[in-house]
Amino acid sequence: MKQWICALALAMGAFFVQAQDAVLTPNAHLLVDGMPAIAQSIADRVAPYNEFRGNGFVDWHPTQPVMLVRHREAGASTAQIYRLASPGGTLEKLTDFPDPVSAASFNPVHGKYIVYARDSGGNEATQIFRMDLDTRESTLLSNPDERSASRWTHAGDRLLISAVPLDKTAQSGKREAIATTLTWVDPLAPARKMKLAELPGGGWEDFRFSHDDRRIAALQYRTPSDSDVFIIDARSGAAQKVLPAIGEPPAGYGGVEWSPDGRRLFLTTNQGGEFFELAVYDLKARKLKVLTRHIPWDIDDFTLSKDGRRLLAVVNNNGRSELRLFDALSGRELPRPTIEAGSIASARWHKRNRGQFAFSLNSPQSPGDVYSFDLKNAKAQRWTTAYAAPGVNPDQFISPELVQIKSFDGLPISAWLYLPDAAKFPGKRPVIVDFHGGPEGQSTVHFMGRWNYYLNEMGLAVLLPNVRGSSGYGKRFMDLDNGFKRKDSVKDGGAFLSWLGTHPRLDAGRVVVTGGSYGGYMSLATAVDYSALLRGAIDVVGISHFVTFLNNTESYRRDLRRVEYGDERDPAMHAFMDTIAPLNHAQEIKVPLFVVQGKNDPRVPFTEAEQMVAAVRKNGVPVWYLLADNEGHGFARKPNVDYYFYSTVQFFETTLLK
Repeated sequence: MKQWICALALAMGAFFVQAQDAVLTPNAHLLVDGMPAIAQSIADRVAPYNEFRGNGFVDWHPTQPVMLVRHREAGASTAQIYRLASPGGTLEKLTDFPDPVSAASFNPVHGKYIVYARDSGGNEATQIFRMDLDTRESTLLSNPDERSASRWTHAGDRLLISAVPLDKTAQSGKREAIATTLTWVDPLAPARKMKLAELPGGGWEDFRFSHDDRRIAALQYRTPSDSDVFIIDARSGAAQKVLPAIGEPPAGYGGVEWSPDGRRLFLTTNQGGEFFELAVYDLKARKLKVLTRHIPWDIDDFTLSKDGRRLLAVVNNNGRSELRLFDALSGRELPRPTIEAGSIASARWHKRNRGQFAFSLNSPQSPGDVYSFDLKNAKAQRWTTAYAAPGVNPDQFISPELVQIKSFDGLPISAWLYLPDAAKFPGKRPVIVDFHGGPEGQSTVHFMGRWNYYLNEMGLAVLLPNVRGSSGYGKRFMDLDNGFKRKDSVKDGGAFLSWLGTHPRLDAGRVVVTGGSYGGYMSLATAVDYSALLRGAIDVVGISHFVTFLNNTESYRRDLRRVEYGDERDPAMHAFMDTIAPLNHAQEIKVPLFVVQGKNDPRVPFTEAEQMVAAVRKNGVPVWYLLADNEGHGFARKPNVDYYFYSTVQFFETTLLK
């Protein structure tokens, strides 16, 4: 009965739009399949919520108090890189491309040119470019047939480019053996390339030079609890593993930085503990010393001052950011910088002004701005001002409350709950349950962007669960969904659905689940197992079958994902994946489904979406399908994001408010 009612509501909604209202025409890059016409009136109503424009810190100029900032200007489709010469100054646009640009750096010695990275159409085949600041001309530095990242030497004369091959360059379209190539490149003479080393496998990252540029610290990542630290000779390319030591169990490591004298490595690790702790490794003594054992949460990020005296760390306190300061020599914690509450990212010291650092900060009430902090006067200074359209006041946006429950097996799990204003929206409210991706991700306290429209104008509550497998709660919690335990995270989702009925302000009879990437799998799997408790489901770039996903994802990712999801080549695991695949249980989905996908997605190929759409439609269930041919793993271009948002508003109106 519910299926018939929902289908009728969707059909009647489409008829009403066509008969009574002007409709939106999707742009040429969007395929709209099985969706009703989207009313122009929706675009008009939500318009102010489409225009939040925040700012993010990218890099310091090496000699001047000048920054690179990430921003999307009015009328632009994507975020680009800007130069900012002073607090409150005018943003000077440097890059201007159809594709977003978020990573860039000044030459670390003189800052006369920048190096930036971008892909094409969301394909994540990242390329490295030099831009001359005087002419704005760009020069390609990397191999276009590879996915590349770069790291400066301290001397600023060379880049080390690390690259993995792409499946599109293989004869079979798939590679079983992957290697990561390290190449020296002179940014001013890119034809002068010299191969340094070929490292086995993928997952190589975080290449950091010692201050004399003779050695390179690097990480090889497999899982958050299983990675290795290597030292690479910058002349011969010989690599030696230093952590974990021989005989020690696997552990996770991150964010390696060298001490100025080259004798120690600062890093984060969960070796010997549940959480990622700030630690220092003495290379000669081969001893690891933990500095933050007194902090029972992950250190998400840290940065070492250029003189090697101070460590600045971002602590993830149950999804809230805290900034902590340490003496790098003794490990003693120093007085904390006074920073307003919010989500902190990209904290970095200035090279010349040793007591100054910059960072990005957003919160439920702010789209994000760039700040600096000076230890001499213990004050933060705001460099940018985020934009919100007239008629919308972010200062009045809702902050979430922490929800803690026990799952089917007694495991404590948590979520963030955003509740609409009770005076404006009395009574029990419909609920959006949004599962994060990863699965080693975490729902945190941050700016909700367009989602504030659901809260403030539609009166929809939003629940952001952190099911088992999420990061931020210790390595044992993060491993509880691995391999054959995959469905336990879906049962956590079911526990939250049951909990909704106990809350006095939530309507457990009007619920839609949604999620992106792994969250898309969670949404599909929840719709399979708990369809009777739902009004609809939204799958954004989600996995519909782990076997087909692993067969078709880019080869440089395949082995890394097998560690988390299981190896589909093992007969027992293959059979298990068949058993849990939403694709193989599509007949159990009884509620309307909205599937959103980028055609260029290298992580979760668009075939995952298309096979799910076809299977669910066989049930006679309404399926909306939105495909963008110029997007990848999620939508990045504003025209596409806008249409996706209008469509989602209409989906919620027809499933939750009727």
